[in-house]
Amino acid sequence: MKSRIALLALAALPCFAADVTGTWKTEFDSQIGHLKYIYVLKQDGTNLTGKANSEVNDQKREAELKEGKVEGDKISFVDPLNINGNDIRISYTGTISSNEMKLTREVGNFATMEIVAKREPSAAQATAGSGQPGQSGRRGFGGPIELKPDDQPAFPPVPEGFDKAREGIAHGKLEMVEYDSKSVGNKRKALVYTPPGYSADARYPVLYLLHGIGGDEEEWRRGGHPEIILDNLIADKKAVPMIVVMPNGRAQPNDRAGTNAMATAPAFAKFDKDLLNDLIPFIESRYSVKSARESRALAGLSMGGGQSLNFGLGNLDSFAWVGGFSSAPNTKRPEELVPDPAAATRQLKLLYISAGNKDGLIRISQGLHAYLKEKNVPHIWHVDEHAHDFHHWKKALYHFSQLIFQPTSK
Repeated sequence: MKSRIALLALAALPCFAADVTGTWKTEFDSQIGHLKYIYVLKQDGTNLTGKANSEVNDQKREAELKEGKVEGDKISFVDPLNINGNDIRISYTGTISSNEMKLTREVGNFATMEIVAKREPSAAQATAGSGQPGQSGRRGFGGPIELKPDDQPAFPPVPEGFDKAREGIAHGKLEMVEYDSKSVGNKRKALVYTPPGYSADARYPVLYLLHGIGGDEEEWRRGGHPEIILDNLIADKKAVPMIVVMPNGRAQPNDRAGTNAMATAPAFAKFDKDLLNDLIPFIESRYSVKSARESRALAGLSMGGGQSLNFGLGNLDSFAWVGGFSSAPNTKRPEELVPDPAAATRQLKLLYISAGNKDGLIRISQGLHAYLKEKNVPHIWHVDEHAHDFHHWKKALYHFSQLIFQPTSK
């Protein structure tokens, strides 16, 4: 009888997985670069404490973990950030085994991804494995990838050399400009492409092209070379000669990405005021441009894709052509982006959304496509074979540039 009571008592006790005390490692690609993490954990019952040491782009950071808890095979903790007065929670939830943690990593409201951390062997673990860092189970980041029947290319493969400089054709010019931003409170920079043969005697449409969370006004030139893509398209008469403005979408006085670009995310949400009230008037005062909404386009990659959808669809009196290339989780919900499908259908000349089928953030664009399809809002949905990278973004720009400012696009 006593033995049975003892067994019942043991059965009633909580069941704990192996103690997570020790050192764990992982590495993965993120929007700000390739991240390497070392977690040094200490478990005391259900309580968990420790430190997170991270490294990205040769920049290192250490943080005390908060809100740590272990219950059975479930684990959760928070890696807090406080940069320039901005509090951002990096929260982890997942499951543990003796030598592996499968975690969902959420960075504020901006990014979610699945990662795997491996326990580092101690001296006492004679049979431990090699201790190599764990990798997420797919290329890229953002979360599990679930492809749908509609996730197909809308265009044939791009031609070889579409992004290579060609001899024997006219070339446009790039210049860095500086403008006064009343909304931010200082002078800001933008990189501007003017097409071959630019003349004050003609008027040109304008594409405002936005960068990602780790970038700045130089990111598109560094990674995508829009000036080459546009030169080639214009030479082949596949694109309308246009001005392309590449601003800094981080609307704060110090608009550099710094060592923790994610901490600057709130500044991206405020860029619409700088764009509409300061940058566009400056461009229209300095260059010979058409100022009607039908001659103004807005597009971007990743965080800039979310901005383009948020600000473009939220200001259809200012933009008739809108593109989001593998838009990030800063993108508003479809119902907020397009609250009036009939009005959007009537006002938009083109709504272009795209993503790669290896991109862990594809779900953002999938959700918008599904909503637009349900509401019968005309749009282009293009999925290619790439991840969250410039292979996709360059090709998206190549396709988008040929469609905008054309009289027959819709």
